[in-house]
Amino acid sequence: MKMTRLSALLAVLAAAAAPALAQLATPLPSPNAAVSQTVGVTKIEVAYSRPSVRGRTIWGELVPYDKVWRTGANVVTRITFDGDVTVEGQKLAAGSYGLYTIPGKTEWTIIFNKVSTGDPDYVADKDALRVKVKPVAVEMKELFTIGFPAVTSGSATLALSWERLRVPVSITVDTDARFLTNAKDAVAKAKADDWRTPLVAARYLYDNKLALDDAARWLDKSIAIKATFGNLSAKANALAADGKTKDAIATAEKALAAGAAAEQKPSPEAVAALEKKIAEWKK
Repeated sequence: MKMTRLSALLAVLAAAAAPALAQLATPLPSPNAAVSQTVGVTKIEVAYSRPSVRGRTIWGELVPYDKVWRTGANVVTRITFDGDVTVEGQKLAAGSYGLYTIPGKTEWTIIFNKVSTGDPDYVADKDALRVKVKPVAVEMKELFTIGFPAVTSGSATLALSWERLRVPVSITVDTDARFLTNAKDAVAKAKADDWRTPLVAARYLYDNKLALDDAARWLDKSIAIKATFGNLSAKANALAADGKTKDAIATAEKALAAGAAAEQKPSPEAVAALEKKIAEWKK
C-alpha cells in the first residue's frame, strides 16, 4: 500500500515537473534577434536569427549561390510593415512576409513571401514580391546582421550583412499621404475637448505645405475648442503667409494674451519669437 501511494506521488511530481522542463530554454548556435525602424510614420520590424561565420566559407559554400536561402537560420525570417511601402521601386502592401533571398555572385534576388511563420519551407507560388539588388564588399562581420544604416522621413536602406558582404535594399514610404490619412482618422475620433490633436495635424500640414484647406479647418477647430498660445500663434503665422498682415497681428496679440493667462506659460523663447514677428508685420 505504501509503495502504491509513493508511486502515485512520484507520478504526480513528475507530471508537474514536465511542463517546467519543456519550457527550459537552451542557448541557440544562431541566436534570435529583432530590429525595428520607423520611417516617417511607418514602422518596419524584422525578426530573424544570427548565424556566425566561425571560420567557414559562407558565400557559395555554406550558403550556395542561385538557391533560395532562409536569410538567417532556424525558422523563417519575418519582416512586417504596418503601412504600404515601395521596395526597389515596386509596391508592397502592409503586412508580414517571410524574407527569403537567392544569393548570386553579382546579383541577389530579395523575396517577400506570404508565409511568414513556421518552418522555412519555401513555396514559390506564395511570393508577394521579388526584386533584384547588387551586393557590395564590406569589412568582416562575424554575425549575420539585418539593420537600417540609412533612414530619412520617407526612405530607408534595409541591409543584410554577413562575412564580407552587404546587400542593401531600398525601401520608400509616402509619409505625407499616410500622415494625412492618419490625421483625418485621428481628428475624426478625437474627444470633444481635445484641442491638441487637430493642432498637431494642422502644424504638420502647414510646415510641409500639404492639404492647406484641411490644415486651416483643423486649426480653426482647435481654436474653437480652446484658444491657446500654440494654436493662436500658428493661426497668426498662417494668416501672415496668406498676406493678411492685420489679421495676423491681431491673432498674434491674442496668442500673447492667452499665453500670459495660461497656467502653463509658453517658453520665453517662443514668446520673444512671436513678439519679433509682430514687430516685423507692423512695419
